[in-house]
Amino acid sequence: MNPPVTLTIAGSDSGGGAGIQADLKTFAMHGVFGTSAITALTAQNTAKVRAVRPVEPDFVAEQLSAVLDDLPVAAVKTGMLATAGNVHVVARWARRLPRLVVDPVLVSSSGDELFDGAARRAYLEELFPLATVVTPNAREAGVLTGRRVTGVDDAIAAARQLGGTGPAWVVVKGGHLDGGADAVDVVWHDDRVELLRTPWIDTANNHGTGCTFAAATAARLARGDDVRTALEGAKSYVHRALSGSATWRLGAGHGPLSWEAV
Repeated sequence: MNPPVTLTIAGSDSGGGAGIQADLKTFAMHGVFGTSAITALTAQNTAKVRAVRPVEPDFVAEQLSAVLDDLPVAAVKTGMLATAGNVHVVARWARRLPRLVVDPVLVSSSGDELFDGAARRAYLEELFPLATVVTPNAREAGVLTGRRVTGVDDAIAAARQLGGTGPAWVVVKGGHLDGGADAVDVVWHDDRVELLRTPWIDTANNHGTGCTFAAATAARLARGDDVRTALEGAKSYVHRALSGSATWRLGAGHGPLSWEAV
């Protein structure tokens, strides 16, 4: 039997912890066949992003065409799209993209915004309405909604606001909201809110957690999970991956997650 096929549309992380590299690793650990369309090349390691070279939108479109014309893609995950032009391209292709998980990479790990207002509007007006799930982290949810998201109540309000833009499901990846004992993600669907909780793991090896969560969600959707089951499984997977690498000493900065077969 053939494995399900997944597609990641994202940037390359030369340090291997996030982006395309994390997505393909996560797909493999879930037993699905991963394909990719690369939106940017980065020169980065665990400590710093040194340079970014975006891919031209027309070549992103060529990659999407090549994959989708040949392979039976069952679920798609977007990550760093790098430019407003690439957001527009993905939005134009989105009606051909089944089970679309949009991880809007809008803010760097240092807190700097990566896109201008036009790109934010493109996400909100063009891409989010076509998404099955959107998975901003707390900072990104703040950028998208104009809110300060530091606690669970803030994340709930942001998730509800983003739900009004059209996606079927919204997950605000909260992490250590309010410094509590748990890692909390807020899930909105059909005007209802629930919380996904796992015990907080105190480790600096957390580079790529957001990419991994979104990729695991897409992989599980490709395997036939319903959305709620996929989100719960992705949350559990990230927790296990964080646990597995908690004591690693790879690099001088925020190290990567381990990999766990499903």
